Order: sequence, then C-alpha cells, then structure tokens
Amino acid sequence: MKKPELLAPAGDFNRLKIAFMYGADAVYIGGEFNLRANADNFTLDEIKKGVAYAHEKEKKVYVTVNIALHNAEALKIENYLKELDKIGVDAIIVSDPAVFKIAKEKTSLELHISTQASTLNKEAAHFWQEMGAQRIVLARECTKDDIIDIKNSTDIELEVFVHGAMCASYSGRCVLSNYLTKRDSNRGGCSQICRWDFDLLENESILKGEKPFTFCTKDLSLAKYIPDLMNIGVDSLKIEGRMRSGYYIATIVKIYRKIIDEYYNKRENYAYNLQDDIILRRCANRDNIPQFFNGVFDENAQYYNGRVETTNQDFLGIVLDYDKKNNLIKLEERNYFKQGDEVILFGPNTEYKFIIDDIYDEDKERITIVRHPRQIVYLKLPKKLTDIQENFMLKKA
Repeated sequence: MKKPELLAPAGDFNRLKIAFMYGADAVYIGGEFNLRANADNFTLDEIKKGVAYAHEKEKKVYVTVNIALHNAEALKIENYLKELDKIGVDAIIVSDPAVFKIAKEKTSLELHISTQASTLNKEAAHFWQEMGAQRIVLARECTKDDIIDIKNSTDIELEVFVHGAMCASYSGRCVLSNYLTKRDSNRGGCSQICRWDFDLLENESILKGEKPFTFCTKDLSLAKYIPDLMNIGVDSLKIEGRMRSGYYIATIVKIYRKIIDEYYNKRENYAYNLQDDIILRRCANRDNIPQFFNGVFDENAQYYNGRVETTNQDFLGIVLDYDKKNNLIKLEERNYFKQGDEVILFGPNTEYKFIIDDIYDEDKERITIVRHPRQIVYLKLPKKLTDIQENFMLKKA
C-alpha cells in the first residue's frame, strides 16, 4: 500500500508554514486567476518564497489557476503561467480547457484537473489522461464505487476531497451568487447564497414553518473512511479551506496526519478513534457527514429547515515565541481566557494540558484576564517543555 499525499490549503505564507509543520505533504495556494478572489492571495514573489520554503522541506506547492477564463484574461495568462514555471511550482490546478492548452503548449508545468471540471466517470478520466494531465481532482459528488471504477480503469493520479465545506451546486458551478449579488462564483466571488434564509412559496403564498427555509449543505468529512480511500489507492487526500484560520488548518491537518499514519503502520489493529471525530466536529461550526461517498444523499445532507452556526471559541491563541530560561510562552490572543482556565497547548506531536496561573502583559506586568483581540501576553507554564516553537496553539481543554 502506498501512503497517500496529505494536501492542505494555505491562504498565506504563515498558513503554508503551519500546514507543513502539522503534517501536510503538500499545499495548494491561490495567486491570480483562482476561485478565492476574497482570500489573501499570493503574489508571484510570495509564491516564489513559498515554493523555496516547501522544497527545502521536500514538500510540494500546487497553484490554483481554475477560474472560468474570459477573453481579456486569456491574453494575460500565458505570461503568468510562464512565471509559475520559472518559479518551479510543482503543479497548477486548472479547469478551463484554454488554461490547460496554453500551459501544455507554452510551459513544462504539471497539470492537475480541478474539481470544477466535475470528473465523475472513467471516460472523462481517460480523456484528461490522454490530453496529458498528471492528476484529476475528482468531483466531490463521486461515490466510493465511482472512485474505485475510475482507479481501476486508469493510470492517472487521483485526488479526493476528504474534509471541508461543500457547495449546493454541482462542483461549485453556481450562478445564484452572480444573479443575486453580481459576484460570480466561477470567478472567485461567491457570496454564499446557499447559506441565506429564504421564503418558501406555494401558489404565491408564503409557507410559514418553525424555521426559515434554507438549502445550505453540511460539511464533508471522510475521516472514518480514510482506510477505504487508502485501500482503493487514492494518491492525494485533500482538505478544503484556503480562507480558514491557522488554528483550523493545524487541527484538521494534525488529525488526518494521525489517521493516515496509524492506518498505514498498523492496518490489522487499526480502529478509528472517536476522540478524533469530536475534535474535527468542534473545529468547525457546521455538522459534517460523508456526503456522496456512501451513495446516500438525502434530506439529512443539507439544512432545509434552518440551522444554528455557533462559534465555540475554543481557539485561545497562537504561540509567537518561547522563553526557555523563564519558561514563558509569548502568545497572540484569539479568544477570551483568564487565570484559572484549564487549557491545552498543542503542536504537531505535543499536547500539554494545564491550568493557567501566571499571565503577564506585553510589559511583563501581571494580569488575570486576556480579552483584547490579538493582545500579546506571556503565560508561565507549570513545567518546562523542550519542543515548543512558533505556531503552537492554545485551546480550551
């Protein structure tokens, strides 16, 4: 059995570092011409910096170039692709045939077919393989049987989304956002219309229910099915979320890294840890389910009668530095905490539970409460730890 690549999102350079630190083998990022127009997208210089950092660690960087291209952009994209080629990115992720054609003819870039291409069957997979693609990011609507059929029928690498948000439309091909807000989902401007509340009409009369009508999808999680995907021979397991926080990336990547490694190393004795499931669920504010994987997609896959999305405020802060001599962690606050709270300090291979006692502000004056956004504070640890470093996280116990 080949160990699959764990592929994580990275919205900026620091989140790229966090993804690698917590166990990702590769990241995907956005520059120009990608489907996250509102993200902190990478400039070419930042892509160069990220690729250099990744390659030093023998990791990979893929760049999304997956918008629906218009004529004006088609004139500009050739130079952009050539710059990515010079930088040495490990692949680009494309959906538009024009981008594929230009990259194929004008560069030596490795080409991955985006999930936006809605590849659901082996004939489409054969087509892309014959065209010269090295990998297909399968549509999130693929069932387990679909994936097996495609894997058994082709030699092309397969990448599967295993965790994150879903789209109410097929492979993200939504036009509601454009129609209602003039923000085009297929060009990176999705305004998440599917998460709005709507009036439900019958014969022009509004139907009143206990809750407003929605058609918001629940999130995807295939954590329990990682052994199935590894047994099938899927090449890359992908986490969604280029606009998610560093805490989200650290938490999700750490759990999936653990699951992959545990199953790979002890298949006969492997058992899914329900505690992992609890951690994954607490990290986001929507329910997560297997979605299409098991071939069952019914009313339980979406929120048809309203929903509650509450932030649990588990994430308390991110470590900026560690003073080993005085046993103090320097922390940038994210949510309210105080003296006496039980917390967990965690890193890629560390989890340390303790009760907060000594807190100091930036001037090293003693305080008892931390409640200002991004406040810099120092926490005294009850005992010395040897491996604390930048981008460790503090959360509620």
